[in-house]
Amino acid sequence: MYDISSQDGPNRRNDKRLRLQVYLNQYIKDRPYRALAVDISESGLAIQKLTEPVVPHAPIIGLELELPGTSELIWAAAEPRFDAVGRDFHVSGLRFRAMARKHERLLRDYVRERRLRIARLLRFPRYA
Repeated sequence: MYDISSQDGPNRRNDKRLRLQVYLNQYIKDRPYRALAVDISESGLAIQKLTEPVVPHAPIIGLELELPGTSELIWAAAEPRFDAVGRDFHVSGLRFRAMARKHERLLRDYVRERRLRIARLLRFPRYA
């Protein structure tokens, strides 16, 4: 598991994303799909999963994930913003639409703490 500020590609997002590698459950029309979160911000995340022959489209999907270092499961509703489907992988950008206030605070605190930590590391690199 790692997270650093994303630097590559055009930025179509409101918030800067942090790299992340954590598995989550995505629910599309009440059917679970396993995916890997590859980056996250306070407003959304990007996921990657194996390309499947038939995945229904839904305007809102459910997400269940646990942020690294926490023991709390976050449940959220998200809106797909983009999809890129390749032969092996399907990448989706998701914007959070609803979640419990407790989970919003947990996500916000996680993202802000990680950004501060990265800023400190970039300002004061450690030499071995």
